[in-house]
Amino acid sequence: RPEDLVRILSDLDSRAERLRREIAELEESKRQLESGAQGREAAVAEARRRAEVLGILAGTLPAEGPGLEVVFAPRDQRIRADSVLDAVEELRGAGAEALQISGATGDPVRIVAASYFVDSGDGITVDGVPMSSPYTIEVIGDPATMQTALNIPGGVVDAVRQHGGNVTMRQPDIVRVTALHTGGPLRYARPVS
Repeated sequence: RPEDLVRILSDLDSRAERLRREIAELEESKRQLESGAQGREAAVAEARRRAEVLGILAGTLPAEGPGLEVVFAPRDQRIRADSVLDAVEELRGAGAEALQISGATGDPVRIVAASYFVDSGDGITVDGVPMSSPYTIEVIGDPATMQTALNIPGGVVDAVRQHGGNVTMRQPDIVRVTALHTGGPLRYARPVS
């Protein structure tokens, strides 16, 4: 629809502007790092900032900010793991920075790059944690962009509705992603030096 295309173009423009600001910030950091006496202090400050960003992306630090609360509830049929995974991938594609999922009971699970979703019994299992519906994904990122991405015709919301479920979205003032990921030791990957 024309309205969807206008919204997508607007979201792309805002993403391009955000990337321009990030480039300017990185160039300023580079300039400070290369300048003599301030270089050491700037390097330490930059390392701390990057450690925080990487901690949020890796799921080892909590985060808060603007975002969405997305609820998947069954109607005629249960919500399948692949539907939740599709939503997570769509949210990541729309710029999600931190995500967690929770079921009707139990603790939330932080969603990271290595997270997996499988159907199990009457619910799903996320990273080894069984959950029952409804499922709530709390996600930090640009709410308008993420909501548009989920509502694209033929996308996540339509697919869940066609398979007997409902998706509702709410934009709270602040989204808090508090679940932490505790990854095990790597068996195969090694840093390249």
